Amino acid sequence: MDDYKKNFQQFADKEAKGSSELYAYLSIRVIEDLELLDIIDKIPASQPKPNLFFASIQYLLTKSDAPLRNYYPSLTENPLPFDECFEPFKEFVLTHKEQLLDLFHTKLVQTNEVRRAAYLYPTFLDIQKNTNKPLTLIEIGTSAGLLLCLDAYNYEYKEDNQSFRVDNFDNSITIQSENKGGNLPNTINVDLKIEKRIGIDLNIVDLSNREEFEWMLALIWPEHQERRKQFVAASKIANAVEKEMYEGDLLELLPNIIQSNSPENQIVLFHTHVANQFPAQLKNDFKALLNKMSYTRSIYHVYNNMYDLNLHQEHLENGKVVSKKTFLKPDGHGRWFYWN
Repeated sequence: MDDYKKNFQQFADKEAKGSSELYAYLSIRVIEDLELLDIIDKIPASQPKPNLFFASIQYLLTKSDAPLRNYYPSLTENPLPFDECFEPFKEFVLTHKEQLLDLFHTKLVQTNEVRRAAYLYPTFLDIQKNTNKPLTLIEIGTSAGLLLCLDAYNYEYKEDNQSFRVDNFDNSITIQSENKGGNLPNTINVDLKIEKRIGIDLNIVDLSNREEFEWMLALIWPEHQERRKQFVAASKIANAVEKEMYEGDLLELLPNIIQSNSPENQIVLFHTHVANQFPAQLKNDFKALLNKMSYTRSIYHVYNNMYDLNLHQEHLENGKVVSKKTFLKPDGHGRWFYWN
């Protein structure tokens, strides 16, 4: 159980702190309670325990009138003080133990953080400029594919205490983010040309399915109302965008997908906050596969959370990385990033 305690302590200190007072507080209280730790022990090792634990509770809570609802900003307009919620929280968990255990083994942590598009958008424009080709986007861990549609969103960037907009469509969502690094290049105002959008996941999320849609909402932290609104709006937009979605093992699917891509298009393979769930062997096999495929197709690989928390842009040709850029760790929910 020491590992679980470490998981929740890190979640409180590095993720929830400054972002979700409720989850930061509960994470610290949970690691002091043996009954709750015993339930957490049943979460599969392949899943991030704090995320799955808290999402499962919020998912059940949306269908309940339990007193715990009164502490969740997502479920009430005037939440009670978060530091008074532990007793009703524990009572809810123990009362719904069997339902939680079922969710632990039937649901996955698959976030669709739309705001991450704020830093992917200029990154893909940079690749487009470098190659002078339209892009084929391939997202690993695509979930519902919202980031494959990043050219359908509008953006508002803050940098040097000033803000500017990038408008792609009328009546679309506007993603706001702060650039804490060097100024974004002029290419930010160029149209992003995406020829093909491909998503790969072990479990493709169908947002037209109400249960799956509600689970995605439950993964969004209680205080994050703007994230919730953007997810709902982006879901409607993404449903109208043509995509190819493949469910299965990425190592089995990628070779045919990459080989079938027209050389007229530049392959951009990307994943955000996904590779931290890859076992070490999968990371090695994945990297070896990309190197092998780069002998016949030029590949840009954009990723984070594989070996460190920074954002990486690597260009692979003939089995090796021929150029690369590293951007300092962006905020996990895309609230800020560092351009260079």
